[in-house]
Amino acid sequence: MATNKLALLRYKTIDQCLKNRFRKWTLDDIIEKVANALYEYEGITSGVSKRTIQADIQVMRSDSLGYNAPIIVTDKRFYIYDDADYSITKSRINDADMDKMKEIVSVLKQLNGFNYFDEMSELIAKLENNVNKSAKKTKNFIQFDDNKKLKGIEHINPLYQAILNKTPLFIEYQSFKALKPSKEIYYPYLLKEHRNRWFLITKRKKASHLHTMALDRIVEFQPLTKEPYVEYEGVDFDRYFNDLIGVTKSERDRAHRVILKFDKKNAPYVITKPLHHSQIILSDNEDGIIIRIDVVLNFELEKEILGFGECVKVMSPRNLQARIKRRIDSAAKHYTEPVTLVDKKIPMQ
Repeated sequence: MATNKLALLRYKTIDQCLKNRFRKWTLDDIIEKVANALYEYEGITSGVSKRTIQADIQVMRSDSLGYNAPIIVTDKRFYIYDDADYSITKSRINDADMDKMKEIVSVLKQLNGFNYFDEMSELIAKLENNVNKSAKKTKNFIQFDDNKKLKGIEHINPLYQAILNKTPLFIEYQSFKALKPSKEIYYPYLLKEHRNRWFLITKRKKASHLHTMALDRIVEFQPLTKEPYVEYEGVDFDRYFNDLIGVTKSERDRAHRVILKFDKKNAPYVITKPLHHSQIILSDNEDGIIIRIDVVLNFELEKEILGFGECVKVMSPRNLQARIKRRIDSAAKHYTEPVTLVDKKIPMQ
């Protein structure tokens, strides 16, 4: 059974409601939420009937679309997923929708090559590979960098919609350093990816500076459609991140001239895959190469340098050179200290 556009929008909105455990959802609450979504995305002002939403819930509960959603009613009025981890977005695509996906891929392949679609080649290849694998049960013909255990990917689309529609968010977030999650109102501005990990650039309601949130540390969030949205009045984000490796930066940070020396063996890798778009070669001889990049001094830059191990030397600035030396010295201590009883008990695989 093919799913039309409006029905799919209703299912997705109901799904978002039932996944959101910040509040309890009555049928009237869900109807209001769906009506708002139909107006926001399709300009429909007539709302949606109670009978339609009840029918949608029954379809989601059934196997007709392959959802089998575990929707239950508590206290005789509140709708919720019995399984807190369930979402219809995790369900398999039916045959009719799979045919639509094939048609979409076909159109995208025809558009690929036009100037406006130059950056879509990787996306189209990945999409076609996944569609073929799902439809024909074939093996992978392209392998992309992918971490199956990476959390937070499911947040990308709803966060993108919040940015697009300028919707404040009530976010429950727990950083690596925090003992417990915090709950605050944020204004979302940008989604940014670095090394297959996604981040949300945002600002707290009660703060003036930008804040970077890792999507895998977001516990839960809720759109606040009635909360006024505050635009970011700072620099353009393309310029803001232009002098950066990674995502870690404050509005006060400025780029530094970083000079690095690589040995001859690793020089070709650095030449063919520059560390940053600002990279220029200052010297190239039998000893290796010396390059310059103009970037903010941050944690990601240090990780990039440390990844080359003994094959690179920081020539300048001195504060970066000192930090890298400290970290290398600290790492070396792990191999100079005697083996402990704990180490001896670690089983060999």
